[in-house]
Amino acid sequence: MILKGFRFGMLLQLAVGPMCLMVFNTSATYGFIYSISLIVAIALIDALYIGLSCIGTASIIDKTEIKTFIKIGGCIVLILFGLNTISGVFKISFLPNIGLFSEVTSQNLFVQGLLLTASNPLTILFWSGMFSAQMIENHWSQKQLLFFAVGCVLSTLFFLSCVALLGSFLNDFLPLLFVQILNILVGVFLIYFGIRLLLRKDKSEVKEPVM
Repeated sequence: MILKGFRFGMLLQLAVGPMCLMVFNTSATYGFIYSISLIVAIALIDALYIGLSCIGTASIIDKTEIKTFIKIGGCIVLILFGLNTISGVFKISFLPNIGLFSEVTSQNLFVQGLLLTASNPLTILFWSGMFSAQMIENHWSQKQLLFFAVGCVLSTLFFLSCVALLGSFLNDFLPLLFVQILNILVGVFLIYFGIRLLLRKDKSEVKEPVM
């Protein structure tokens, strides 16, 4: 069952998101060791959201007012991180008075990973729907679902570790200009994902046209 969850999780990893790009960028810029803190933080939040989805938190979040608040908060976090990533290329800290952004340490990267991954709690809705479908279709018990979820989290650790290793390997061959461009692209993607999160409409928010 863990293997099934791992395989399913690996399929989800193919949809490259901002955290995958950030892991690659961190490893390519600062080395593999620094990226480990980021990977662990991402996996922890994924595990937390999967756990929350299993205990019915999705029913609380799936309300228009709460989702709007979450979208605004997530958008702000992603845009701030994006702007700070871009400004860092020019040796400027967008948020200079916050140690989390002004220094590159394993602890800071860990906290950044927690904040960025947690910036979209609507992920709980996805996991809730997915697990419900799996339980109904396969008639799984709670224990089987737990092992499946463990497999999903392990796939996150494995995939992102591979991404980090690739970034670390290429670090010796990438010119400084390429790394700087990569930083800018990651920042742009974070801003894009933030805006997309804010503007995204759920099916419940789309009204049918009146005939």
